[in-house]
Amino acid sequence: MALLEANYNPAVTNGAKIGYNTGTSTSVTQQTNRTTGVTISALAGVITTNNTSLAAETAATFTVTNTLVDIGDVVVVSMRSGSNGGNTIVFVTTVAAGSFAITVANNNAAAGTAETGAIIINFAVIKAASA
Repeated sequence: MALLEANYNPAVTNGAKIGYNTGTSTSVTQQTNRTTGVTISALAGVITTNNTSLAAETAATFTVTNTLVDIGDVVVVSMRSGSNGGNTIVFVTTVAAGSFAITVANNNAAAGTAETGAIIINFAVIKAASA
C-alpha cells in the first residue's frame, strides 16, 4: 500500500509537523480483558485497554487487527495515560500482514501493586518496504 499524499504531510519547514493529517486516525476500546484483540484499520489511532487487573511483574499481549499493516511496516506505540503505578510499559511484540501485537507489562516490583486502570495507547504505522 502506498501512502496517499492526502493522508501524509511530509513538510519539514519551521513549525511544520511530520505525520498523518487530522482525520486519518480513529480509536477503539478493548472489551472483556487485557488479552482480548481489537480491530482498528487506520495508519494512526488510539487504543484504550480494558481495565481488568494486571498483577505486578506480569504482562498481557493482545492482537490488533489492522488491514493497512504490511509485514515490513514499523508500528510505533506510546502510552498516553493510564498507568496507576508508573512502571507500566507498552511495546509492539510482532508485526504481520494485517495485524500487530502489543504487550502491556506491569513492571511494579512491589507485590500487590496491580495495574487496574485502562491504559490509553497511541499508535502509528510507518509504511516501509519489505526486503
